[in-house]
Amino acid sequence: MTTPITARLTSRAVIAVSGPDWRSFLQGLLTQDVETLAPGELRFAGLLTPQGKLLHDLFVAGTDDGALLDVQADQRDALIQRLTIYRLRAKVTLEASDRPVLAVFGGEVAGEGLYVDPRLPALGARAYDDRPADADEDAYDAHRLALGVPGPADWGQERTYPIEANFDLLAGIDFKKGCFVGQETTSRMKRRGTIKTRMLPITFDGPPLAFGAEVLAGELRAGEVASGSDGRALALLRLDRIDGADLTVEGRPVRVEWPGWLPQP
Repeated sequence: MTTPITARLTSRAVIAVSGPDWRSFLQGLLTQDVETLAPGELRFAGLLTPQGKLLHDLFVAGTDDGALLDVQADQRDALIQRLTIYRLRAKVTLEASDRPVLAVFGGEVAGEGLYVDPRLPALGARAYDDRPADADEDAYDAHRLALGVPGPADWGQERTYPIEANFDLLAGIDFKKGCFVGQETTSRMKRRGTIKTRMLPITFDGPPLAFGAEVLAGELRAGEVASGSDGRALALLRLDRIDGADLTVEGRPVRVEWPGWLPQP
C-alpha cells in the first residue's frame, strides 16, 4: 500500500459559514448544489459574475453546523465582502477561519477528517486540521498538472467561462439545481452542445512556456498558454483548430495531451 503525501496548500484559506439560512443562501449563488451536502462531504463550485464568467472557485465542505469554504487565500476578504452584499436578510454568518488547507494524495486516501475531492479520484482528498504535512504546494501542483486538471492560476478572475475551465467535467456545476448567479450563460453554453474552447494539457521540450503566450496552428491563433512547468503546461485552446494541426508556441513545437477523464470531441 502506497503511503499518501500530505501537502499544505498555503494559497488556500477557509471561510466558516453557519446560521439557519446557510444552505439556501449558498444555493442561490454557487454553481453547485449544497442543499443535499452532508457533513464530511466536499463539493467543488464556482461563484460567477452575472455574465457567467468565473469570479471565485471554491470547495464547500459540509460540517455538523454549516460548511467550510476552501478559497483562494488572497481573495478571501474580497469573497467575504461579496457574499455579505448578497446576504441581505438571510440568517447566515461568514467568518474567516485560521484552519489550514491540506491536500492528501498519491496513495490510499481514507480516514477521519478527510474530504474526498469530488473532481477526480486521483486528486485524493482535502483536510482542514492540524495534521502534519510532508510536502509543499509545489508537489500538489505538479500532481494536479500531471492529471491535466486546471487551477485558479489558469482561469484567473472574470476571464474564463467555467465550462472552458472544465468545471462541467470536474463536478463543478450542477445543471439541475436551479438558479445561481451566471446560470443563464452557463446553461446556454451547455445546451448548445458544442464547446469551442477548453483548457487542455500540452507537452513540449525544454523550460516553461511564458504565461499568456500565443498557441499557433500554422499561422492561425489556436489559444494561449496558462500555468505550467518544464515540459508541460495547461492552455486554453480552440478545439476546431488543434485536431491534427502542428502547434507551436514562440516557435517551439507543442503537443496536446488529452487526459483520460476529458472526452475528445
